[in-house]
Amino acid sequence: MIDVAEALDQLESAVRGRKLSKTAAENIRAWLAQSRYSDYSTQVIEHIVAGKWRELDEAFWQVIPFGTGGRRGRMYPIGCNAVNDRTIGESAQGLADYVKGHLQCPETETGTLPLVRGPDPIRNIREPVPVSGPPLSCAVAYDTRHRSRQFAELCSEIMAANGFTVWFLDGFRSTPELSFAVRYKKCSCAIMVTASHNPPSDNAVKVYWSTGGQLLPPHDQGVINCVMAVEDIQRIPFDEGLRSGRIRYCQEEVDAAFLKAVVAQSRPGPRELKIIYSPLHGVGASAALPALEAAGFRDVELFGPHATPDPDFPNVPQHVANPENPRVFDAIIQRARQTGAELILATDPDCDRVGCAAPVSNRPGAEWKTLTGNQIGSLLADYLLEEGKRAGTLTPEHYVVKTLVTTELMRRIADHYGVETVGDLLVGFKYIGGVIEERDPEKFVLGAEESYGFLVGAHARDKDAAVASMLLAEIAARAKADGLSLDEKLDALFRRYGCHAEKTISQRMPGAQGMDDMKALMARFRADPPKTLGGISVARTRDYKDNVVIDAASRRSAPLAGPTGDLVILDLAAEGNYVAVRPSGTEPQIKLYMFAYQPPGDISDLSETKTELAGRLQAMEADLLGFAKQAG
Repeated sequence: MIDVAEALDQLESAVRGRKLSKTAAENIRAWLAQSRYSDYSTQVIEHIVAGKWRELDEAFWQVIPFGTGGRRGRMYPIGCNAVNDRTIGESAQGLADYVKGHLQCPETETGTLPLVRGPDPIRNIREPVPVSGPPLSCAVAYDTRHRSRQFAELCSEIMAANGFTVWFLDGFRSTPELSFAVRYKKCSCAIMVTASHNPPSDNAVKVYWSTGGQLLPPHDQGVINCVMAVEDIQRIPFDEGLRSGRIRYCQEEVDAAFLKAVVAQSRPGPRELKIIYSPLHGVGASAALPALEAAGFRDVELFGPHATPDPDFPNVPQHVANPENPRVFDAIIQRARQTGAELILATDPDCDRVGCAAPVSNRPGAEWKTLTGNQIGSLLADYLLEEGKRAGTLTPEHYVVKTLVTTELMRRIADHYGVETVGDLLVGFKYIGGVIEERDPEKFVLGAEESYGFLVGAHARDKDAAVASMLLAEIAARAKADGLSLDEKLDALFRRYGCHAEKTISQRMPGAQGMDDMKALMARFRADPPKTLGGISVARTRDYKDNVVIDAASRRSAPLAGPTGDLVILDLAAEGNYVAVRPSGTEPQIKLYMFAYQPPGDISDLSETKTELAGRLQAMEADLLGFAKQAG
């Protein structure tokens, strides 16, 4: 071993030799010099002695950020750009500091913890004023990933040490159940330990406000400021918290209440349907499976190869348990052919997103097909609005909610039924949850994201694969009773509202260079976008970062109403055809969304139209990838 001075010398040599980035070296110096990181200095020095520069650069090149889904990344025992005890601990301590300050400083303009004026305001945050306020409480849950239980206990220990009563869901539980628990137990905040569908190497914390939704402005930035300012992390042993009552198990009570709330969204109708359900090695057997059974679906098979909770996701392609990937369904479809099953449902590891597959027709031996998130959302919208109209409960005050990158087919369906669509939202289900809070929750019909996230009911403020799975089964059973498949139900929607086709691709750009590449590519989409995409002229650019719309021909700009965020939409000259581009908030990649549309009056042969739109999407993809390559 060497001392700190020698380690710093070697650090400088590594930077000069271009083995280590300057930003990584700066962060490593802090971890060696500052007392708050003293528990980790030995491991850092060991890495330096061993010349593990690549590992050090990856672990330290940035401070792991909060994105659309919280703080997520690869697990590594050291580093500010990794998920470990320190970064998880900072997240929990920062949340505790902010919530205490928010509740104890109600006189401030925003109700958030005020900052001390100084040269570095992010790191100068006033200690919470020791005045009485409402009781502090926090719900904590975790999924099946590596170290999820340990991180959940760590967060609980920190919140309890900071004066919070912790309501702990003991055992693997879903993210939507955690969102429900916040509201049910009237908590001040909540923490969910999960990395959703990320690879097995990753983990994360999702942070929730008292609404049951993820953090919205100004609370998101307020928590970030507090996290960045954490020096010491307060903590008590988990067992001590249990003995003192500061940490309390609540899973039996919350399980029952959550299931009751989910099943309350069920609609009466046929239940004759043979289903195969897969939790993809995650928590879904505690949420989606009970909901299906309680709603009356008796012929449900739990898919054996995916049934066991396993953080390595061994039986899914490339060990990535993502229902967006059609390959996830390949093995399950083989089983369905053997058993005569009529619907496959698969939820991601924390059971907040659902995908499905079904035969394209009810004829024996029919081809199986997976549905996209946009198609699932459209089927849900049509079903719920039709059921509301049939029951006589639907009013013009009812509304559906979607993001800017979710299909416009949902809006057209809602228009037909005379209800409003709130669709001018950035990506992130937290914005959908925010709309529910702002409006009458009793008039909320459906929230949907193209990335397979859906919510029905006011029991949560995050996407819920349990309720979506139950309702998808109801749709399939009703279609079967009517002699239709889900694919044929979609075709009926296309004939009435126009044919819609969508595709999403991702360009990975990891590391410090990748971050620079993403910024450069987004800047080029704004300043010098493609002239044509898929053989159709680009008519205008909608830039949500600067909130301007730019005409492609004249380059004149006008104000753009809507949210502010790092999103660009290129509208093509053909109605309803457009492309959206944004950097991911949870992974090092840029996401490209393509939308193709043919109005109902222009469809003579639906099969030919679907083939034409598929070709248009393929051409758009080629043009976008070519543009991205030129930018690089």
